[in-house]
Amino acid sequence: MLFDMDLDRLRDYRPEPEEPADFDAFWEKTLTETARHPLDAGFVPYDAGFATVDVFDVTFRGWGGQPVKAWLLLPKARSGPLPAVVQYIGYNGGRGIPYSWLTWSALGYAHLVMDNRGQGGGGKHTADTPDIGPDGHGSSSPGFLTRGIEDPQRHYYRRLITDAVRAVDAAKAHAAVDASRLAVLGGSQGGGLAIAVAGLRDDVVAAVADVPFLCHYRRASQITDSGPYAEIARWLSGHRFRIDEAMETLSYFDGVNFAARATAPAWFSVGLMDRICPSSTVFAAYHRYAGPAEIEVFTYNGHEGGAEYDLPRKLDALRGVFGRER
Repeated sequence: MLFDMDLDRLRDYRPEPEEPADFDAFWEKTLTETARHPLDAGFVPYDAGFATVDVFDVTFRGWGGQPVKAWLLLPKARSGPLPAVVQYIGYNGGRGIPYSWLTWSALGYAHLVMDNRGQGGGGKHTADTPDIGPDGHGSSSPGFLTRGIEDPQRHYYRRLITDAVRAVDAAKAHAAVDASRLAVLGGSQGGGLAIAVAGLRDDVVAAVADVPFLCHYRRASQITDSGPYAEIARWLSGHRFRIDEAMETLSYFDGVNFAARATAPAWFSVGLMDRICPSSTVFAAYHRYAGPAEIEVFTYNGHEGGAEYDLPRKLDALRGVFGRER
């Protein structure tokens, strides 16, 4: 059932953003530090037995120079560099196996699927990238939103978002990819990462964010007890006097703030019955998006949104973008 705002209110919902004064400086420093590490993108052929798709087991250096895994899928029939999509995965999932990711290469695109560090402990797709370092861990079950919530420098999403930014460089490093025609996309957590990357890079040509997570944390944690946002409420129920501290940390990773810096054309989607990523949190990011943006509303759907039925809209959008002269 509908539990958030009705559509008329959502169309006008533009909350005051919680944005730290040093947001840009924080991310400039983070990405500059990571850029000191060589990308070292490696592409090892993987025999998946496909007749029409080449698969590569990818490793590149993400946050802190740490290794991150990915898959790269390419149509075998190609005569030159291809438009590319970099896909980010939902919460507690990972790159899994290449047999799950055939749509975009079947359509003639290069397709890089980034792994989620330390996730994949209980989702549909497992992960092969540990979250190493003093604040890290191996693959585990859900609970990432409050890891490092006391300090933005140590927060889990500082590492994952940095990996997502570097995944674009990894895709561009392959000779089969047209570096001037690259889009980012994902659903739920993957949608939130796509918004973040679009806000941190000026060289992606489109962003697709389906039912995006990682947006408008304070409201999300107060209106739903489903899914990952409930982790914030649980943590704060014990740490009663640290609300401002926690929300300040999370503001460095809020899609509402990244959206304000993103200029590539974007396509959002939202389910009005979504209790995992409430519709008002999605509209908060959508309304602050700085570039041209459209949103598809699924009135009687939850977190599945449009699912595969929404693919034709996204395909048309990307064909339009990739077809433009750069």
